[in-house]
Amino acid sequence: MDDQNQPQAAPDFRYCRESRVFKTSRVFPNDVNNHKTLFGGKLMSTIDEVASISAMRHCRTNVVTASADSVDFLLPIRPTDSVCFESFVSWTGRTSIEVFVKIISENLYTGERAVAATSFLTFVAVHEDGTPAPVPAVVAETDEEKLISASADQRSELRKIRRTSSKLLASQLSTTKYWE
Repeated sequence: MDDQNQPQAAPDFRYCRESRVFKTSRVFPNDVNNHKTLFGGKLMSTIDEVASISAMRHCRTNVVTASADSVDFLLPIRPTDSVCFESFVSWTGRTSIEVFVKIISENLYTGERAVAATSFLTFVAVHEDGTPAPVPAVVAETDEEKLISASADQRSELRKIRRTSSKLLASQLSTTKYWE
């Protein structure tokens, strides 16, 4: 059997750039809400899509979305705009992967570009049987990557607190059918 078909040992680390994903789309009339701006749910769906690709590029195994930590809508995105999604892995734990997504709108008539939204999502790497899989560390190289990565430990701690709170709240909610 040749070396190309042999399983490769997982690297100890990967660079942010190895997980980078770019996707640019037009905004069409059926993509907007009653305010004539890009529907938030459509934006969120594409955020999850590109972020999951970044996460899988980083760990080269299956991933599941554990949380959409934040989606901050900063500026409206209109039908005269294109929307560019840029994502990369910004932090890793033992089995979890934080992905940063930057959303840039570009007015297609003027060329003016602006950061319209930002988002952080967390994924968990999983083996085929669904059990958590270890992931390589991530190394930031550019100034922007370093800026995002610098506050990653703080975001990780906030995620743990929020998850504990969410579990407590869920344990106190009713699952009774409203008509019963």
